[in-house]
Amino acid sequence: MTHPRKSLDAVIHAPVRFSIAAALASVDEADFRTLRDTIEITDSALSKQITLLEQAEYVKVHKSFVGKRARTRLSLTATGREAFTRHLAALRDIAEWEPDQGSGK
Repeated sequence: MTHPRKSLDAVIHAPVRFSIAAALASVDEADFRTLRDTIEITDSALSKQITLLEQAEYVKVHKSFVGKRARTRLSLTATGREAFTRHLAALRDIAEWEPDQGSGK
C-alpha cells in the first residue's frame, strides 16, 4: 500500500485554492465578492487562484453584466467536485494512517 499523501491533489492542496474549493463545494455558485470576503483574500489574489482552478477545469467562471457593472459568479465543475472529494478523502486517510500499514506487516 502506498502512503495516502500520493492521492492529494496538487492543484487543490494549496491553502487558498483549498479554501475556494471548500467554499464552492457547499453551494451551487458564489459571487466573486462573497467568496473573496468568505475566505478573506484580496481581489487580485483570488483572481489568480481562480485562474489556476479554471485552467485545471475545476472551476467555471460565469461573467455577466448588471447594468454597466460586471458580475462574476463561480462554481465547481463536476471534475472539481470529484477532485475536492478525493482530496478530502486523502486528507482523512493521512490523518488515520498507521505507520505499519505501508510495511506489509
